[in-house]
This record gives sequence, C-alpha cells and structure tokens, in this order.
Amino acid sequence: MQNASGDPDRATSVERLADTVLPTRHGRFRMTAFRGGTGVEHVALSVGVHDDDPPDARTPLVRLHSECLTGDALGSHRCDCGEQLQHSLHLLAGSGRGVLVYVRGHEGRGIGLVEKLRAYALQDAGLDTVDANLRLGHLADARTYDEAAAVLADLGIHRLRLLSSNPAKERALRALGVDVVERVPIVVPPRPENARYLRTKRERMGHDGPDDAWELLLDGTVPEGGVLAERYGDLVRPDGPQVLAQLGLSLDGFIACRTGDARSVTGEADREHLHRLRALVDAVVVGGVTAAVDNPRLTVREVAGEHPVRAVVDPRGRLPLASGLLTDGAAPTLWMVGPDVGVPAEMPAHVEVVRLGRPGPVEPEEVLAELRRRGLRRVLVEGGGRLVSAFVDAGAVDRLYLTTAPVLVGEGVPGLRLAGVDTMAEATRPPVRRWVLGEDVVTEVDLAAVRVADAPARRVANL
Repeated sequence: MQNASGDPDRATSVERLADTVLPTRHGRFRMTAFRGGTGVEHVALSVGVHDDDPPDARTPLVRLHSECLTGDALGSHRCDCGEQLQHSLHLLAGSGRGVLVYVRGHEGRGIGLVEKLRAYALQDAGLDTVDANLRLGHLADARTYDEAAAVLADLGIHRLRLLSSNPAKERALRALGVDVVERVPIVVPPRPENARYLRTKRERMGHDGPDDAWELLLDGTVPEGGVLAERYGDLVRPDGPQVLAQLGLSLDGFIACRTGDARSVTGEADREHLHRLRALVDAVVVGGVTAAVDNPRLTVREVAGEHPVRAVVDPRGRLPLASGLLTDGAAPTLWMVGPDVGVPAEMPAHVEVVRLGRPGPVEPEEVLAELRRRGLRRVLVEGGGRLVSAFVDAGAVDRLYLTTAPVLVGEGVPGLRLAGVDTMAEATRPPVRRWVLGEDVVTEVDLAAVRVADAPARRVANL
C-alpha cells in the first residue's frame, strides 16, 4: 500500500491487486489493478515503467483519464472522452515511458452514470454541462484525484509530465505533493455533436482549446502531444517536407462529376484540414482551368492563419479577368501565363503576371523555381488532377494528401493519374499514414521517403 505524499490527510491509500500484460492496437501495456479505500477499483496502463526504476529515470508522460462509459465504451459523440482515451494510449506508447491511470468513479465529472444521463436530458433542453450538473444539485466538477495520485505513488512515480488540457488536474496533483514538471495539452478534432460541450469546457472550466496547439504550429513550434502535432508537426520543422499536394476524390477516383461540378466531394472536416495546410505554407498552386471552373478563393478561413500567396499556373491564359483570384485582393496572386498570352497592361495591385518560358505543358520545377525566387519555399499544390499528377510524376512532391469520400461518381474528372507500370512488382509502395475526418479518410503519402530509398539504385544505374 502507498499514498501519494506520505501524508494520510493529503492522499488516500490504494492496494495493488493484479499485474498483467494488455496487448492493444497501440502496443503492449503493463496493466495493473488497484482498489482504493473507498472500494473503487482503478487500473493503470504503463509502458517503460518498472518497480525498480532508478530515481533519475526519465520523467514519464502521465494521463489521468476519467471513466466515461458512454464515450469510452459506447463511442458517444456527445463528448471527446473516447477519442482522448485512444489518442492518449497512442501517445504514451510512442513516448516509450508513460502511464495512463483509468480513474473509476469519475463518470459525469464525479456525479455517476445515472445522474450524468439526467444531466444529458437537461442539456437536450438547452443547459450546458456545467449548469446541468448544478441544476441537479451537484458540483460542476466533483472529481477528486487522491486515489489516482496514490496509484502513481505505488508505481514509483512522484514526478511527471501531465497529458491533459485541464489545468485543474495539474493543480490537484500539485496539492497532493506530485511534481508536475510540464502539462502537455491533448486536443482531438471537434465534432458537430460535441462542439458546445468543448466550448463549455474552455469558456467555463478553463480547459485548453485546439487553438493553443494550432498557434504554436503557426509560430513554427511543434507542440508536444495532441492530434494537431501528430498530423502537422512535420510540416513546420525546418527539415520537413517543402512541397505538398492534395486532392479530394470519390471512392472510384474522381475529383468532380462529368459536368465538372466538384462541390462537396469531401466533407467539412476535410475542408478544415485543407485550410490548415494552406495556413502552414507560403504559397498555394492551382491550375488555370481548375481556377476558371471552380473560381476558388484559396484563402484560410476555417482556422486561424495567414493567407498564402496564390499562384495560378495558366499557360494558355484561360483564367477570366473577372475571377475572384484576379479581383478580390485577399492575398498576393501570381498569374503564371505562357510567353504569348495577352494580358491587360494594368492589373490590380495584388496581381503579378509571371511569364513562363514556353507555351506548352508547364514544367513543375519552373513553377517551383519562380516561387523560390520570391522566398516562397513551402508550397501546396492544390489542384486540379492534371497539375497534381504532373508534380507527382516529376518527383517534385514531398508529401501527398489524398482524401477519399464515401461517394461513387461513376464518370467524371479523374484525380491522380501517373505514368503506368507493367507489373505490380514495379508499383511504388510509399510509406503512408491514414486518419478519419468525419465520413472521409485521409491518406498521407510520404513521397520524399520513396525518393530517398530509390537514390542508391539510381546511383548504381548511372555507374
């Protein structure tokens, strides 16, 4: 038996009951069961933590996860608990040394399952989560962390990095004598069903919001932990990918139907993802035909961030002079046209006409060279399918994002089309990561890794 601080008035003792191994999709964890003095049973899932660790062992990453049957087990979208639980296990496994304490008795912020469901009914009638708890005669947050701290003490952990967006957890652990050297926010993407719940946590309970991690990324700093750091951290590192490309397409590989209509191929969550990519680059590139048909704005609106420079690759000069890109002045715009294309003598102040070297198909390296001459090094090639395919085929893209929507078009404008191979053995199999955005699936393709792997073979071939 242990307590957290050695002071019986400061923390409750717990008894260790069982110790085993739990394999999960995130990795193998040591799973330890405890019973507190109140009779409530808790479990700790740990990695890289041993009973005989020396006092100077690396400070572990620790998550105190409050029990939530509806979110953790039933997959409720009213809260973000289940997603936080899975993402915490993923981060802890990746850290190599960490603990998740699954704290029982914390259902509904400590009011119990039935009372939480009654609070849900009040929320359905218009109250937020705080006022619903208060209306039922409970505290806004009735959780205590004495037994969780005692679990950590039993595991030999008195100094930790806390994985939490809740400052109250940090204050509670410090009051129990635990040395919290750092608090690492954990943020998962919101859903329409839990947007109000998350807003209440931020505005009335002082939780960190997704913008905290996002602001760090915009400043070029990778936050430690969290979905945003995992998805976009590489993009802000100095040695990270410089040329990105993205397409949203149907299950059968089309970016638009046969009339050219490309509206709402993918959902709102993917649109936010696209705007994050725009906010993290210096310039966004689009083909002239795509710009003429879609009349895009190519600005950052769904998230915080500055608009990138907009570059329209239009060797035949098909972009109408009345298009938004040439008239709205929202961001500097490069109109990249062929040498013989006629353009007005005077253009709006935000538009610079760039003459390409020849009238035929554009060489991706020429476009990138023009951008680099202007200090625009981090680039997003956004569409259409022909332009993205040309950049990928030329080996100019470091990171490709393909978002697949659960829709079948049947016939339309194709997405990615590359030079073919004769056998599957010759097909490129790049490293990929996938994640779900609403109903869509993003596949992140690391094309830079393919070029690095192919480099030795190319050198041998050239000998």
